Amino acid sequence: MYRTRFLPNTRIDVADALRGIAVAGIILYHSVEHFNIFTKETIIHALPSDQTVADVLAWLLSGKMYGIFAMLFGLSFFIMNDNQQQKGKCFSGRFAWRMCLLFMFGIINVAFYDGDILMLYACYGLLLIPISYLPSRAVWCIIILLAIQPVELFCLLTGFEIDHTRFYEISGIINSAHEHGTFWENTLTNLRYGFEVNFRYNVFSGRLTQLLCLFILGMQLGRQRLFYNEGRNLHIWHIILCVSATHVIALGFVDFGGLEGWLKPIYNFIILLMIVSAVVSSWYAFESVRNVLHHLCIFGRMSLTNYLMQSVIGCFIFCGYGLACYYKLGITYAVLVGLSMVIFQYCFARYWFCSHPRGPLEGIWRKLTWINHGNTQNI
Repeated sequence: MYRTRFLPNTRIDVADALRGIAVAGIILYHSVEHFNIFTKETIIHALPSDQTVADVLAWLLSGKMYGIFAMLFGLSFFIMNDNQQQKGKCFSGRFAWRMCLLFMFGIINVAFYDGDILMLYACYGLLLIPISYLPSRAVWCIIILLAIQPVELFCLLTGFEIDHTRFYEISGIINSAHEHGTFWENTLTNLRYGFEVNFRYNVFSGRLTQLLCLFILGMQLGRQRLFYNEGRNLHIWHIILCVSATHVIALGFVDFGGLEGWLKPIYNFIILLMIVSAVVSSWYAFESVRNVLHHLCIFGRMSLTNYLMQSVIGCFIFCGYGLACYYKLGITYAVLVGLSMVIFQYCFARYWFCSHPRGPLEGIWRKLTWINHGNTQNI
């Protein structure tokens, strides 16, 4: 059974920077996808660069930004759990309540954007509670098992095929509402099908076990204190960067063929490790990088607020009930819209933090998490 080592869990700025990168990347890729509107209509303002931009951002962002977000979620869980253990308190019940609150935030978010991840993250988060009691050796075994994509590997070895008919069916219903429905029709459709379509998409894309793997990995990296510049940690990140980059380059020349359903999620996982290790290594090695990425720390400290805000703004821009840009803007222009959203939300974050210690939704989430708790300092 794992027990705290009674080491201080100081704020990890590089984790805030990674969180900022993840949320900004999510906003950009949602813009590429026109916030989940895949229209058959002719795009009015298209450019020759659209397909290239789509391919590059899909390689760099798709599946990786959500994954980084999941890994940092696990890291945050470890820090809160370990802090309570150091005080001789059990955090399990409080964290379960915190996940219920996150699920409620997800319900609000899915009313605007059908691609909400918060409800699924809340469900995945509950699994961290029993796993957190396991010793590190057992946790690493679970991480390895999940990392090899066991569901996809089972299907490959046995020939079993998962029926995705229902996924395509409800995706079509949602897409139609986005294009032609009123705001309330969108909201009701999203609330009815949003959680189901996201769960089915996780199965379809290979994220079902990978996201849980990243949750647990984040927790385990917290146990190892790998995000602190201590001991040989920087050397370890350099090794991860070199190994992951080598594999990314090598696999980039491989045609996965019939193995794509199994190998593509693993390839995305390796790209994610390359991105994270590059950021952490550069953060601790170069002061100039820290100065640049410090701006993303501000963005990352308001990740929950920024995530919900992008749903409201982005869906108004792209959905038919709003500006209906889903058929007006090609991918290149849509990315510029996404960049504008990131800049606007960054400016709002800077303004907000001038007079508040936490983002608006972050503050509410924290207060409700520790409701009926006498002292919330250092939590």
